Amino acid sequence: MPFGAHEAMEVHEILTEKINMINHFNLYAQQAKNPQLKEMIHRHLQEEIKSYDTVVSYTHDYQNFAPMSANTHVNSVKPDQIQYGLDNPSMVTPESNTTFNDYEIASALLICHKNGAANGVKATLEIADPNLRQVLLNGAVNCVNQAYEVFLFMNQQGQYQIPTMRDHTAKTYLHTFQPVNESLKAQYMVNPGQTQNVDQGMMVNNMMGGTQMNQPTHVSRSGQNMMPMGQVGGMSTGAMQQQHIQNPLYVQMKGNQTNMQNGSQYFNH
Repeated sequence: MPFGAHEAMEVHEILTEKINMINHFNLYAQQAKNPQLKEMIHRHLQEEIKSYDTVVSYTHDYQNFAPMSANTHVNSVKPDQIQYGLDNPSMVTPESNTTFNDYEIASALLICHKNGAANGVKATLEIADPNLRQVLLNGAVNCVNQAYEVFLFMNQQGQYQIPTMRDHTAKTYLHTFQPVNESLKAQYMVNPGQTQNVDQGMMVNNMMGGTQMNQPTHVSRSGQNMMPMGQVGGMSTGAMQQQHIQNPLYVQMKGNQTNMQNGSQYFNH
């Protein structure tokens, strides 16, 4: 089964961008002087090669689905490690040199990863195939983490300085946003630590009469793993309907749907 036209064109753009990143990173690795920067480029280059091959492999064979994990070191960063404020920042201007200095290389890395993250997320939003969507999303998240790692390096070197405003001004500006009031939380049963996905999962689980629905790790393009029509998770359609009737939430939702359908005739034009 072929990809849709839109997602095929999006993947074409992503793969072209990844080739450009690999070619440029190889050049940067040869010209970088700072050992920490050079080591980081090598790791990021390995990750981009893996990301490129993963996408190519799946587009060549739908059975080759192997999500990749991040290869960055940003999990142990603490807020107090970030250097804020301007300290006599260096002047910059476009250059016509044939080689790059470490600042120019780090800046180029950061821009590549930022663009890779933004373009990867944008492409993911247009993908229909679930496995391809996951591959591109993982690649975008990796670019997010890699961009942050480059920022941390530049920030420690004094190459990426963060302008600040007075603490009172920042707090006054941001503290205009207040927590949601308790009555609104109670109306939608929002509890501390409870996410929307958990709420939706519980609702689906209740409506399905206790049938658990988990996201598959691999969806076959051939359709061989699809469940027969009239059954969901081994439960027949009749059994599901009986479970729906016995479920108060379903009865309430069904009644609301009926009322909406009966009232919609007044708004037809």
